Amino acid sequence: IGCEDGSVKLFRVVPGGIQFERNLDRRKGRILCLSWHPSDAHIAAGSIDVLRVLDVCSGQTVQRIMVNYHVQKVKRECIVWSIAFLSSGTVVTSDSFGRVQFWDWERGTLLESHTVSTSAVLSLAVSEKEDSIIVGTSTGATYQFQLLPVKMGSLEKRWVRTKPFQHHTHDVRAVAHSSTALISGGLDAQLVIRPLMEKMQKKGYDAALRKFIFPHRRLVSCARKARLLLFQFSQHLELWRLGSTEETGKDGEVLPLCRMPEHLVQLKSKGPEHIYCSCVSPCGSWVAYSTASRFHLYRAQYEGDGVSIKKVPKVPKLLLPAYQLQFSSDSGSLFVASARGSVHVLQLLEPGGCKHLHTLRPPSGSPEAVYLLASSADGQWLAAVGGDWEIHIYNLKCFKHHCTVPTYSCAVTALAIHPVTNNLVIAYSDQQLFEFSIPKKQYTAWSRMVQNCGLHKVWLERDSPITHITFNPKKPSHILLHDTYMFCVLDKSLPLPDNSALLMNQSTLKQLPETARQRQLHAFKICKKFQPLLFADLLDENCLVMVERPIMDIKTQLPLPVQQKKFGT
Repeated sequence: IGCEDGSVKLFRVVPGGIQFERNLDRRKGRILCLSWHPSDAHIAAGSIDVLRVLDVCSGQTVQRIMVNYHVQKVKRECIVWSIAFLSSGTVVTSDSFGRVQFWDWERGTLLESHTVSTSAVLSLAVSEKEDSIIVGTSTGATYQFQLLPVKMGSLEKRWVRTKPFQHHTHDVRAVAHSSTALISGGLDAQLVIRPLMEKMQKKGYDAALRKFIFPHRRLVSCARKARLLLFQFSQHLELWRLGSTEETGKDGEVLPLCRMPEHLVQLKSKGPEHIYCSCVSPCGSWVAYSTASRFHLYRAQYEGDGVSIKKVPKVPKLLLPAYQLQFSSDSGSLFVASARGSVHVLQLLEPGGCKHLHTLRPPSGSPEAVYLLASSADGQWLAAVGGDWEIHIYNLKCFKHHCTVPTYSCAVTALAIHPVTNNLVIAYSDQQLFEFSIPKKQYTAWSRMVQNCGLHKVWLERDSPITHITFNPKKPSHILLHDTYMFCVLDKSLPLPDNSALLMNQSTLKQLPETARQRQLHAFKICKKFQPLLFADLLDENCLVMVERPIMDIKTQLPLPVQQKKFGT
């Protein structure tokens, strides 16, 4: 660990944490970045105007290099923002002068210097084979460097800047280099995965450029019966009552409201910890949330247009943090997904209390955190997904493990239990969809048909995972699902489209006569009107609620990016 006072502290990783071992050589100047040599014998440390190499055994500084010794008349300090120690002995630095430099640490000499930006280069990462580097700048640009032969067939190699990318608007504070992609995280709140096309065997999900703006978890929950929405922010919750209208209209019309949306209450979390997860019960009377170290439960009471909210005292002590909270459909129970692989079942008591009923554990004893939950409308079944990607089904009548869904090779992004059939619908990160019959402990005939026929290539090439699934009980064949950029009604009674068909064909169908329309109907009805889509759920058979969060609302809260003066302005 590099410290502000110029010291480097060595800690040993022990079961359950870290243990201080000793201090290495302390010198003047802040330590801003560190990198271990792959042999673990040396550590490179970046500071202001200087980089140091420390011997781990002796703790002494064995090399000190001034990063600005070759620059004439420098009046401002040079900050070494990021550093990497290669197995060849080369030290790579990125600095506030916009340079990426390569140093021979034993001789203390500069091997190569590349100016990539007029402002700072903030971050860098090296590939596992040490033949490629990604750097991030304060202008939002990322660059790739590759170690290439000087000429065809030559054994001599040099670092060459090969690919610039401009996917961010602000500082790129973090970068990572996988075997097939360049990954960058910016102050603009975007995580970008840029595939290296020369590493891709075929076009598909892995070959798509992906931009993640919102977490792939629930930030909005809905009380259907009470028509309330709970919004989760980093350190507070907001409870809103939805507006309503008495008008009807045509497709695409905006109807006037007879009752405006109403902000009922704001719950602030105490202390610096962020809120991990939250939920409001279907009846709207209970609100729960969890931070890293605390679980909170509140009882809400509604009198006319007003609302009073009281904290439930003496809640059971649970193993925290909770990664997901889910109320039962009758609002009588609360399921708490633990970071240790179990699910706690709490019974909610009137007028405002709760007690611990049972802890559900997977038969394998897996300690992987449970991050997704789905309960059945009849209160009998609970599905839980852990970090090992296994889906466990529990029987809530006897609190026993019922079965495990066959393990798939990708992460689960969303799941839900059908209120009529008790079939579990599962969406995976590679865009595949499965339907599993909980009573029969097997995949349904429709699910097998989907796997045999295959989903449309445009569907599979989408770069955003399904984050929510729900159903319309009045139309059991309909599955409602959405990602950040589209809302989809999947009608199981209609045939799947083949790759020659148009996946998004609603506008085309409207222009066709009835007979031609019937011939071109297929299972997918897709709407891209609402973007970015944070949440969608069915309030009743005639009413759907959708929550979108315009990107510009976020960008207006960000500091200004680096201003570059342009000629003639």
